Amino acid sequence: MNRNENLNRLVQEEFDLCIIGGGASGAGCALDAALRGLKVALIEKTDFAAETSGRSTKLVHGGVRYLEQAFLKLDFAQLRQVRHGLEERRILLQNAPHLTRPLGLVTPVFSWWEGFYISVGLKLYDWFSISRRRSDGRHGKDSLPPSRWLNKRQALELMPGLSNRIHSAVLYYDGQMDDARYCLALIQTAAATGAVVANHLEVIGFRKNDNGTLVAAILQNRVDNGPPFELKARQFLNCTGPYADHVRQMANPGLSLRIRPSKGVHLVLPREILNSDHAMLIPKTRDGRMVFAIPFEGNLLLGTTDEPYSSLDKEPLLEADEVNFLLETFQPFVSQTLVKEQVRAGFAGIRPLLQTTDTSFNRSSKKQTKSLLRDHEVERDPISGLISLLGGKWTTYRLMARDAIDAVYEAFAFSENQLSPNDPPICTTSEYKLTGSKNFEPDIWKKLRAQFGFDEDVCKHLASKYGGLAVDISNVAVTQSSLSERILPDFPFLKAEIVYAVRAEMALTIRDFMARRIRLECTDWKAAMQAAPVVAKYMGSSLGWSESEQKNLLLEYVALLDSFIKCSKRPSST
Repeated sequence: MNRNENLNRLVQEEFDLCIIGGGASGAGCALDAALRGLKVALIEKTDFAAETSGRSTKLVHGGVRYLEQAFLKLDFAQLRQVRHGLEERRILLQNAPHLTRPLGLVTPVFSWWEGFYISVGLKLYDWFSISRRRSDGRHGKDSLPPSRWLNKRQALELMPGLSNRIHSAVLYYDGQMDDARYCLALIQTAAATGAVVANHLEVIGFRKNDNGTLVAAILQNRVDNGPPFELKARQFLNCTGPYADHVRQMANPGLSLRIRPSKGVHLVLPREILNSDHAMLIPKTRDGRMVFAIPFEGNLLLGTTDEPYSSLDKEPLLEADEVNFLLETFQPFVSQTLVKEQVRAGFAGIRPLLQTTDTSFNRSSKKQTKSLLRDHEVERDPISGLISLLGGKWTTYRLMARDAIDAVYEAFAFSENQLSPNDPPICTTSEYKLTGSKNFEPDIWKKLRAQFGFDEDVCKHLASKYGGLAVDISNVAVTQSSLSERILPDFPFLKAEIVYAVRAEMALTIRDFMARRIRLECTDWKAAMQAAPVVAKYMGSSLGWSESEQKNLLLEYVALLDSFIKCSKRPSST
């Protein structure tokens, strides 16, 4: 994860595979490809998980909604999707236990019939999680508790903030994750396996051979704005989510658009509104959506929405009418009166919804049956040779990566004119633990407290964000007294984390650290403003910023936060 060393390698060496995009799918592909023995480069335009993959609802789920649609519409492909999603849920929870946890979700109901209907559906969800088989033919072990129908008293005891108007509630379990930190763990694991990774590198064009096939990507370093340089690779893989069409048409302007971007927003409220470690599922809103209220970082995360979005050149933002919609949707389910002033922060992401077509690249019927999920597609452009991984969701990132790397091996065989290509090396990511999982134990925070003397909340924070690497950050903290201090008095973040993020996690901007490394930008805008000067000071010292650079970057970041606050109070223009 030394960016300068990696930049030198990207310039000087040639790779088997260049992955464009450092979100969940790109990071998953990098790990899978590296484990199969390919020489891999991964580049990201901004920061790892800076876009869609860091702006999710933080759920690891099989898809309750898909199960309902499968029975209502008799679409049994949806059942296969649920089955695969539930198996991937188990794998995500298993491979990074410090960044994931089982999460109980309470669905309040207002009548006996509604409770019966939802209870039956969630019993089917339980059955699928128990009965599905793993890809190796063995039964997968699922450690999550079964769903159960709670009476009113039980529901209010579990979630005291519920409205007294409810009839009862149904409790079921899925998983929760820290999405940006999980993506970073994938990146770190891929790097430890041999992949060469770098953020803040933008693809501004391609170089092609006489046949029109891509042979090099032309990159611009967005940090120092130096001269563009080339990265040479045998194969290029497009994992840029909602921005996939931009890369596709850069490689071949004749390609039609495949992605329909959709905006989803979340806002952050005080945890005390529900006063529970459990989440809430609102199964249906006035326009047919599902909304979740989820405990996250000591707050309550409420979302999401689903609206078409076309301004891909602009960052999607939380706007006032979206705040109103979510608060109005949430209000009937809680006893406390909700007001806009309770909103502490928010964020918006763009889903890469996929328009179906018949352009997927498969050379044999065997390969066509390997991917049973319909929410993603692997496409190969026969002219440029670019492979694009389109659509998908967080929970199935690993299956998406498996399909994409299988297609990379098919493309190698195709380019070498092999009439009967050998099967690619087996994907091994299902059992591969991620960085931070080694030496992690649920009570590791107690060992940190005994060894280093930090406060309990600090130790729990370090354990949940870094897992077994929490000792490394603690060792940094004790090298200098100021580094063991908190960034802000009421938050568990240490100044040592700033230094560590620069040294070991490739954080290059204030926002890299605030939004993706400690998540404070996502949960409390005003606190992020207060923390920014401290972060700028320590990042500047580690990265060699001049005094004027530090001041300008700080002012720029605070202005960005201020724009978020103003936008959340401004009605949408659409």
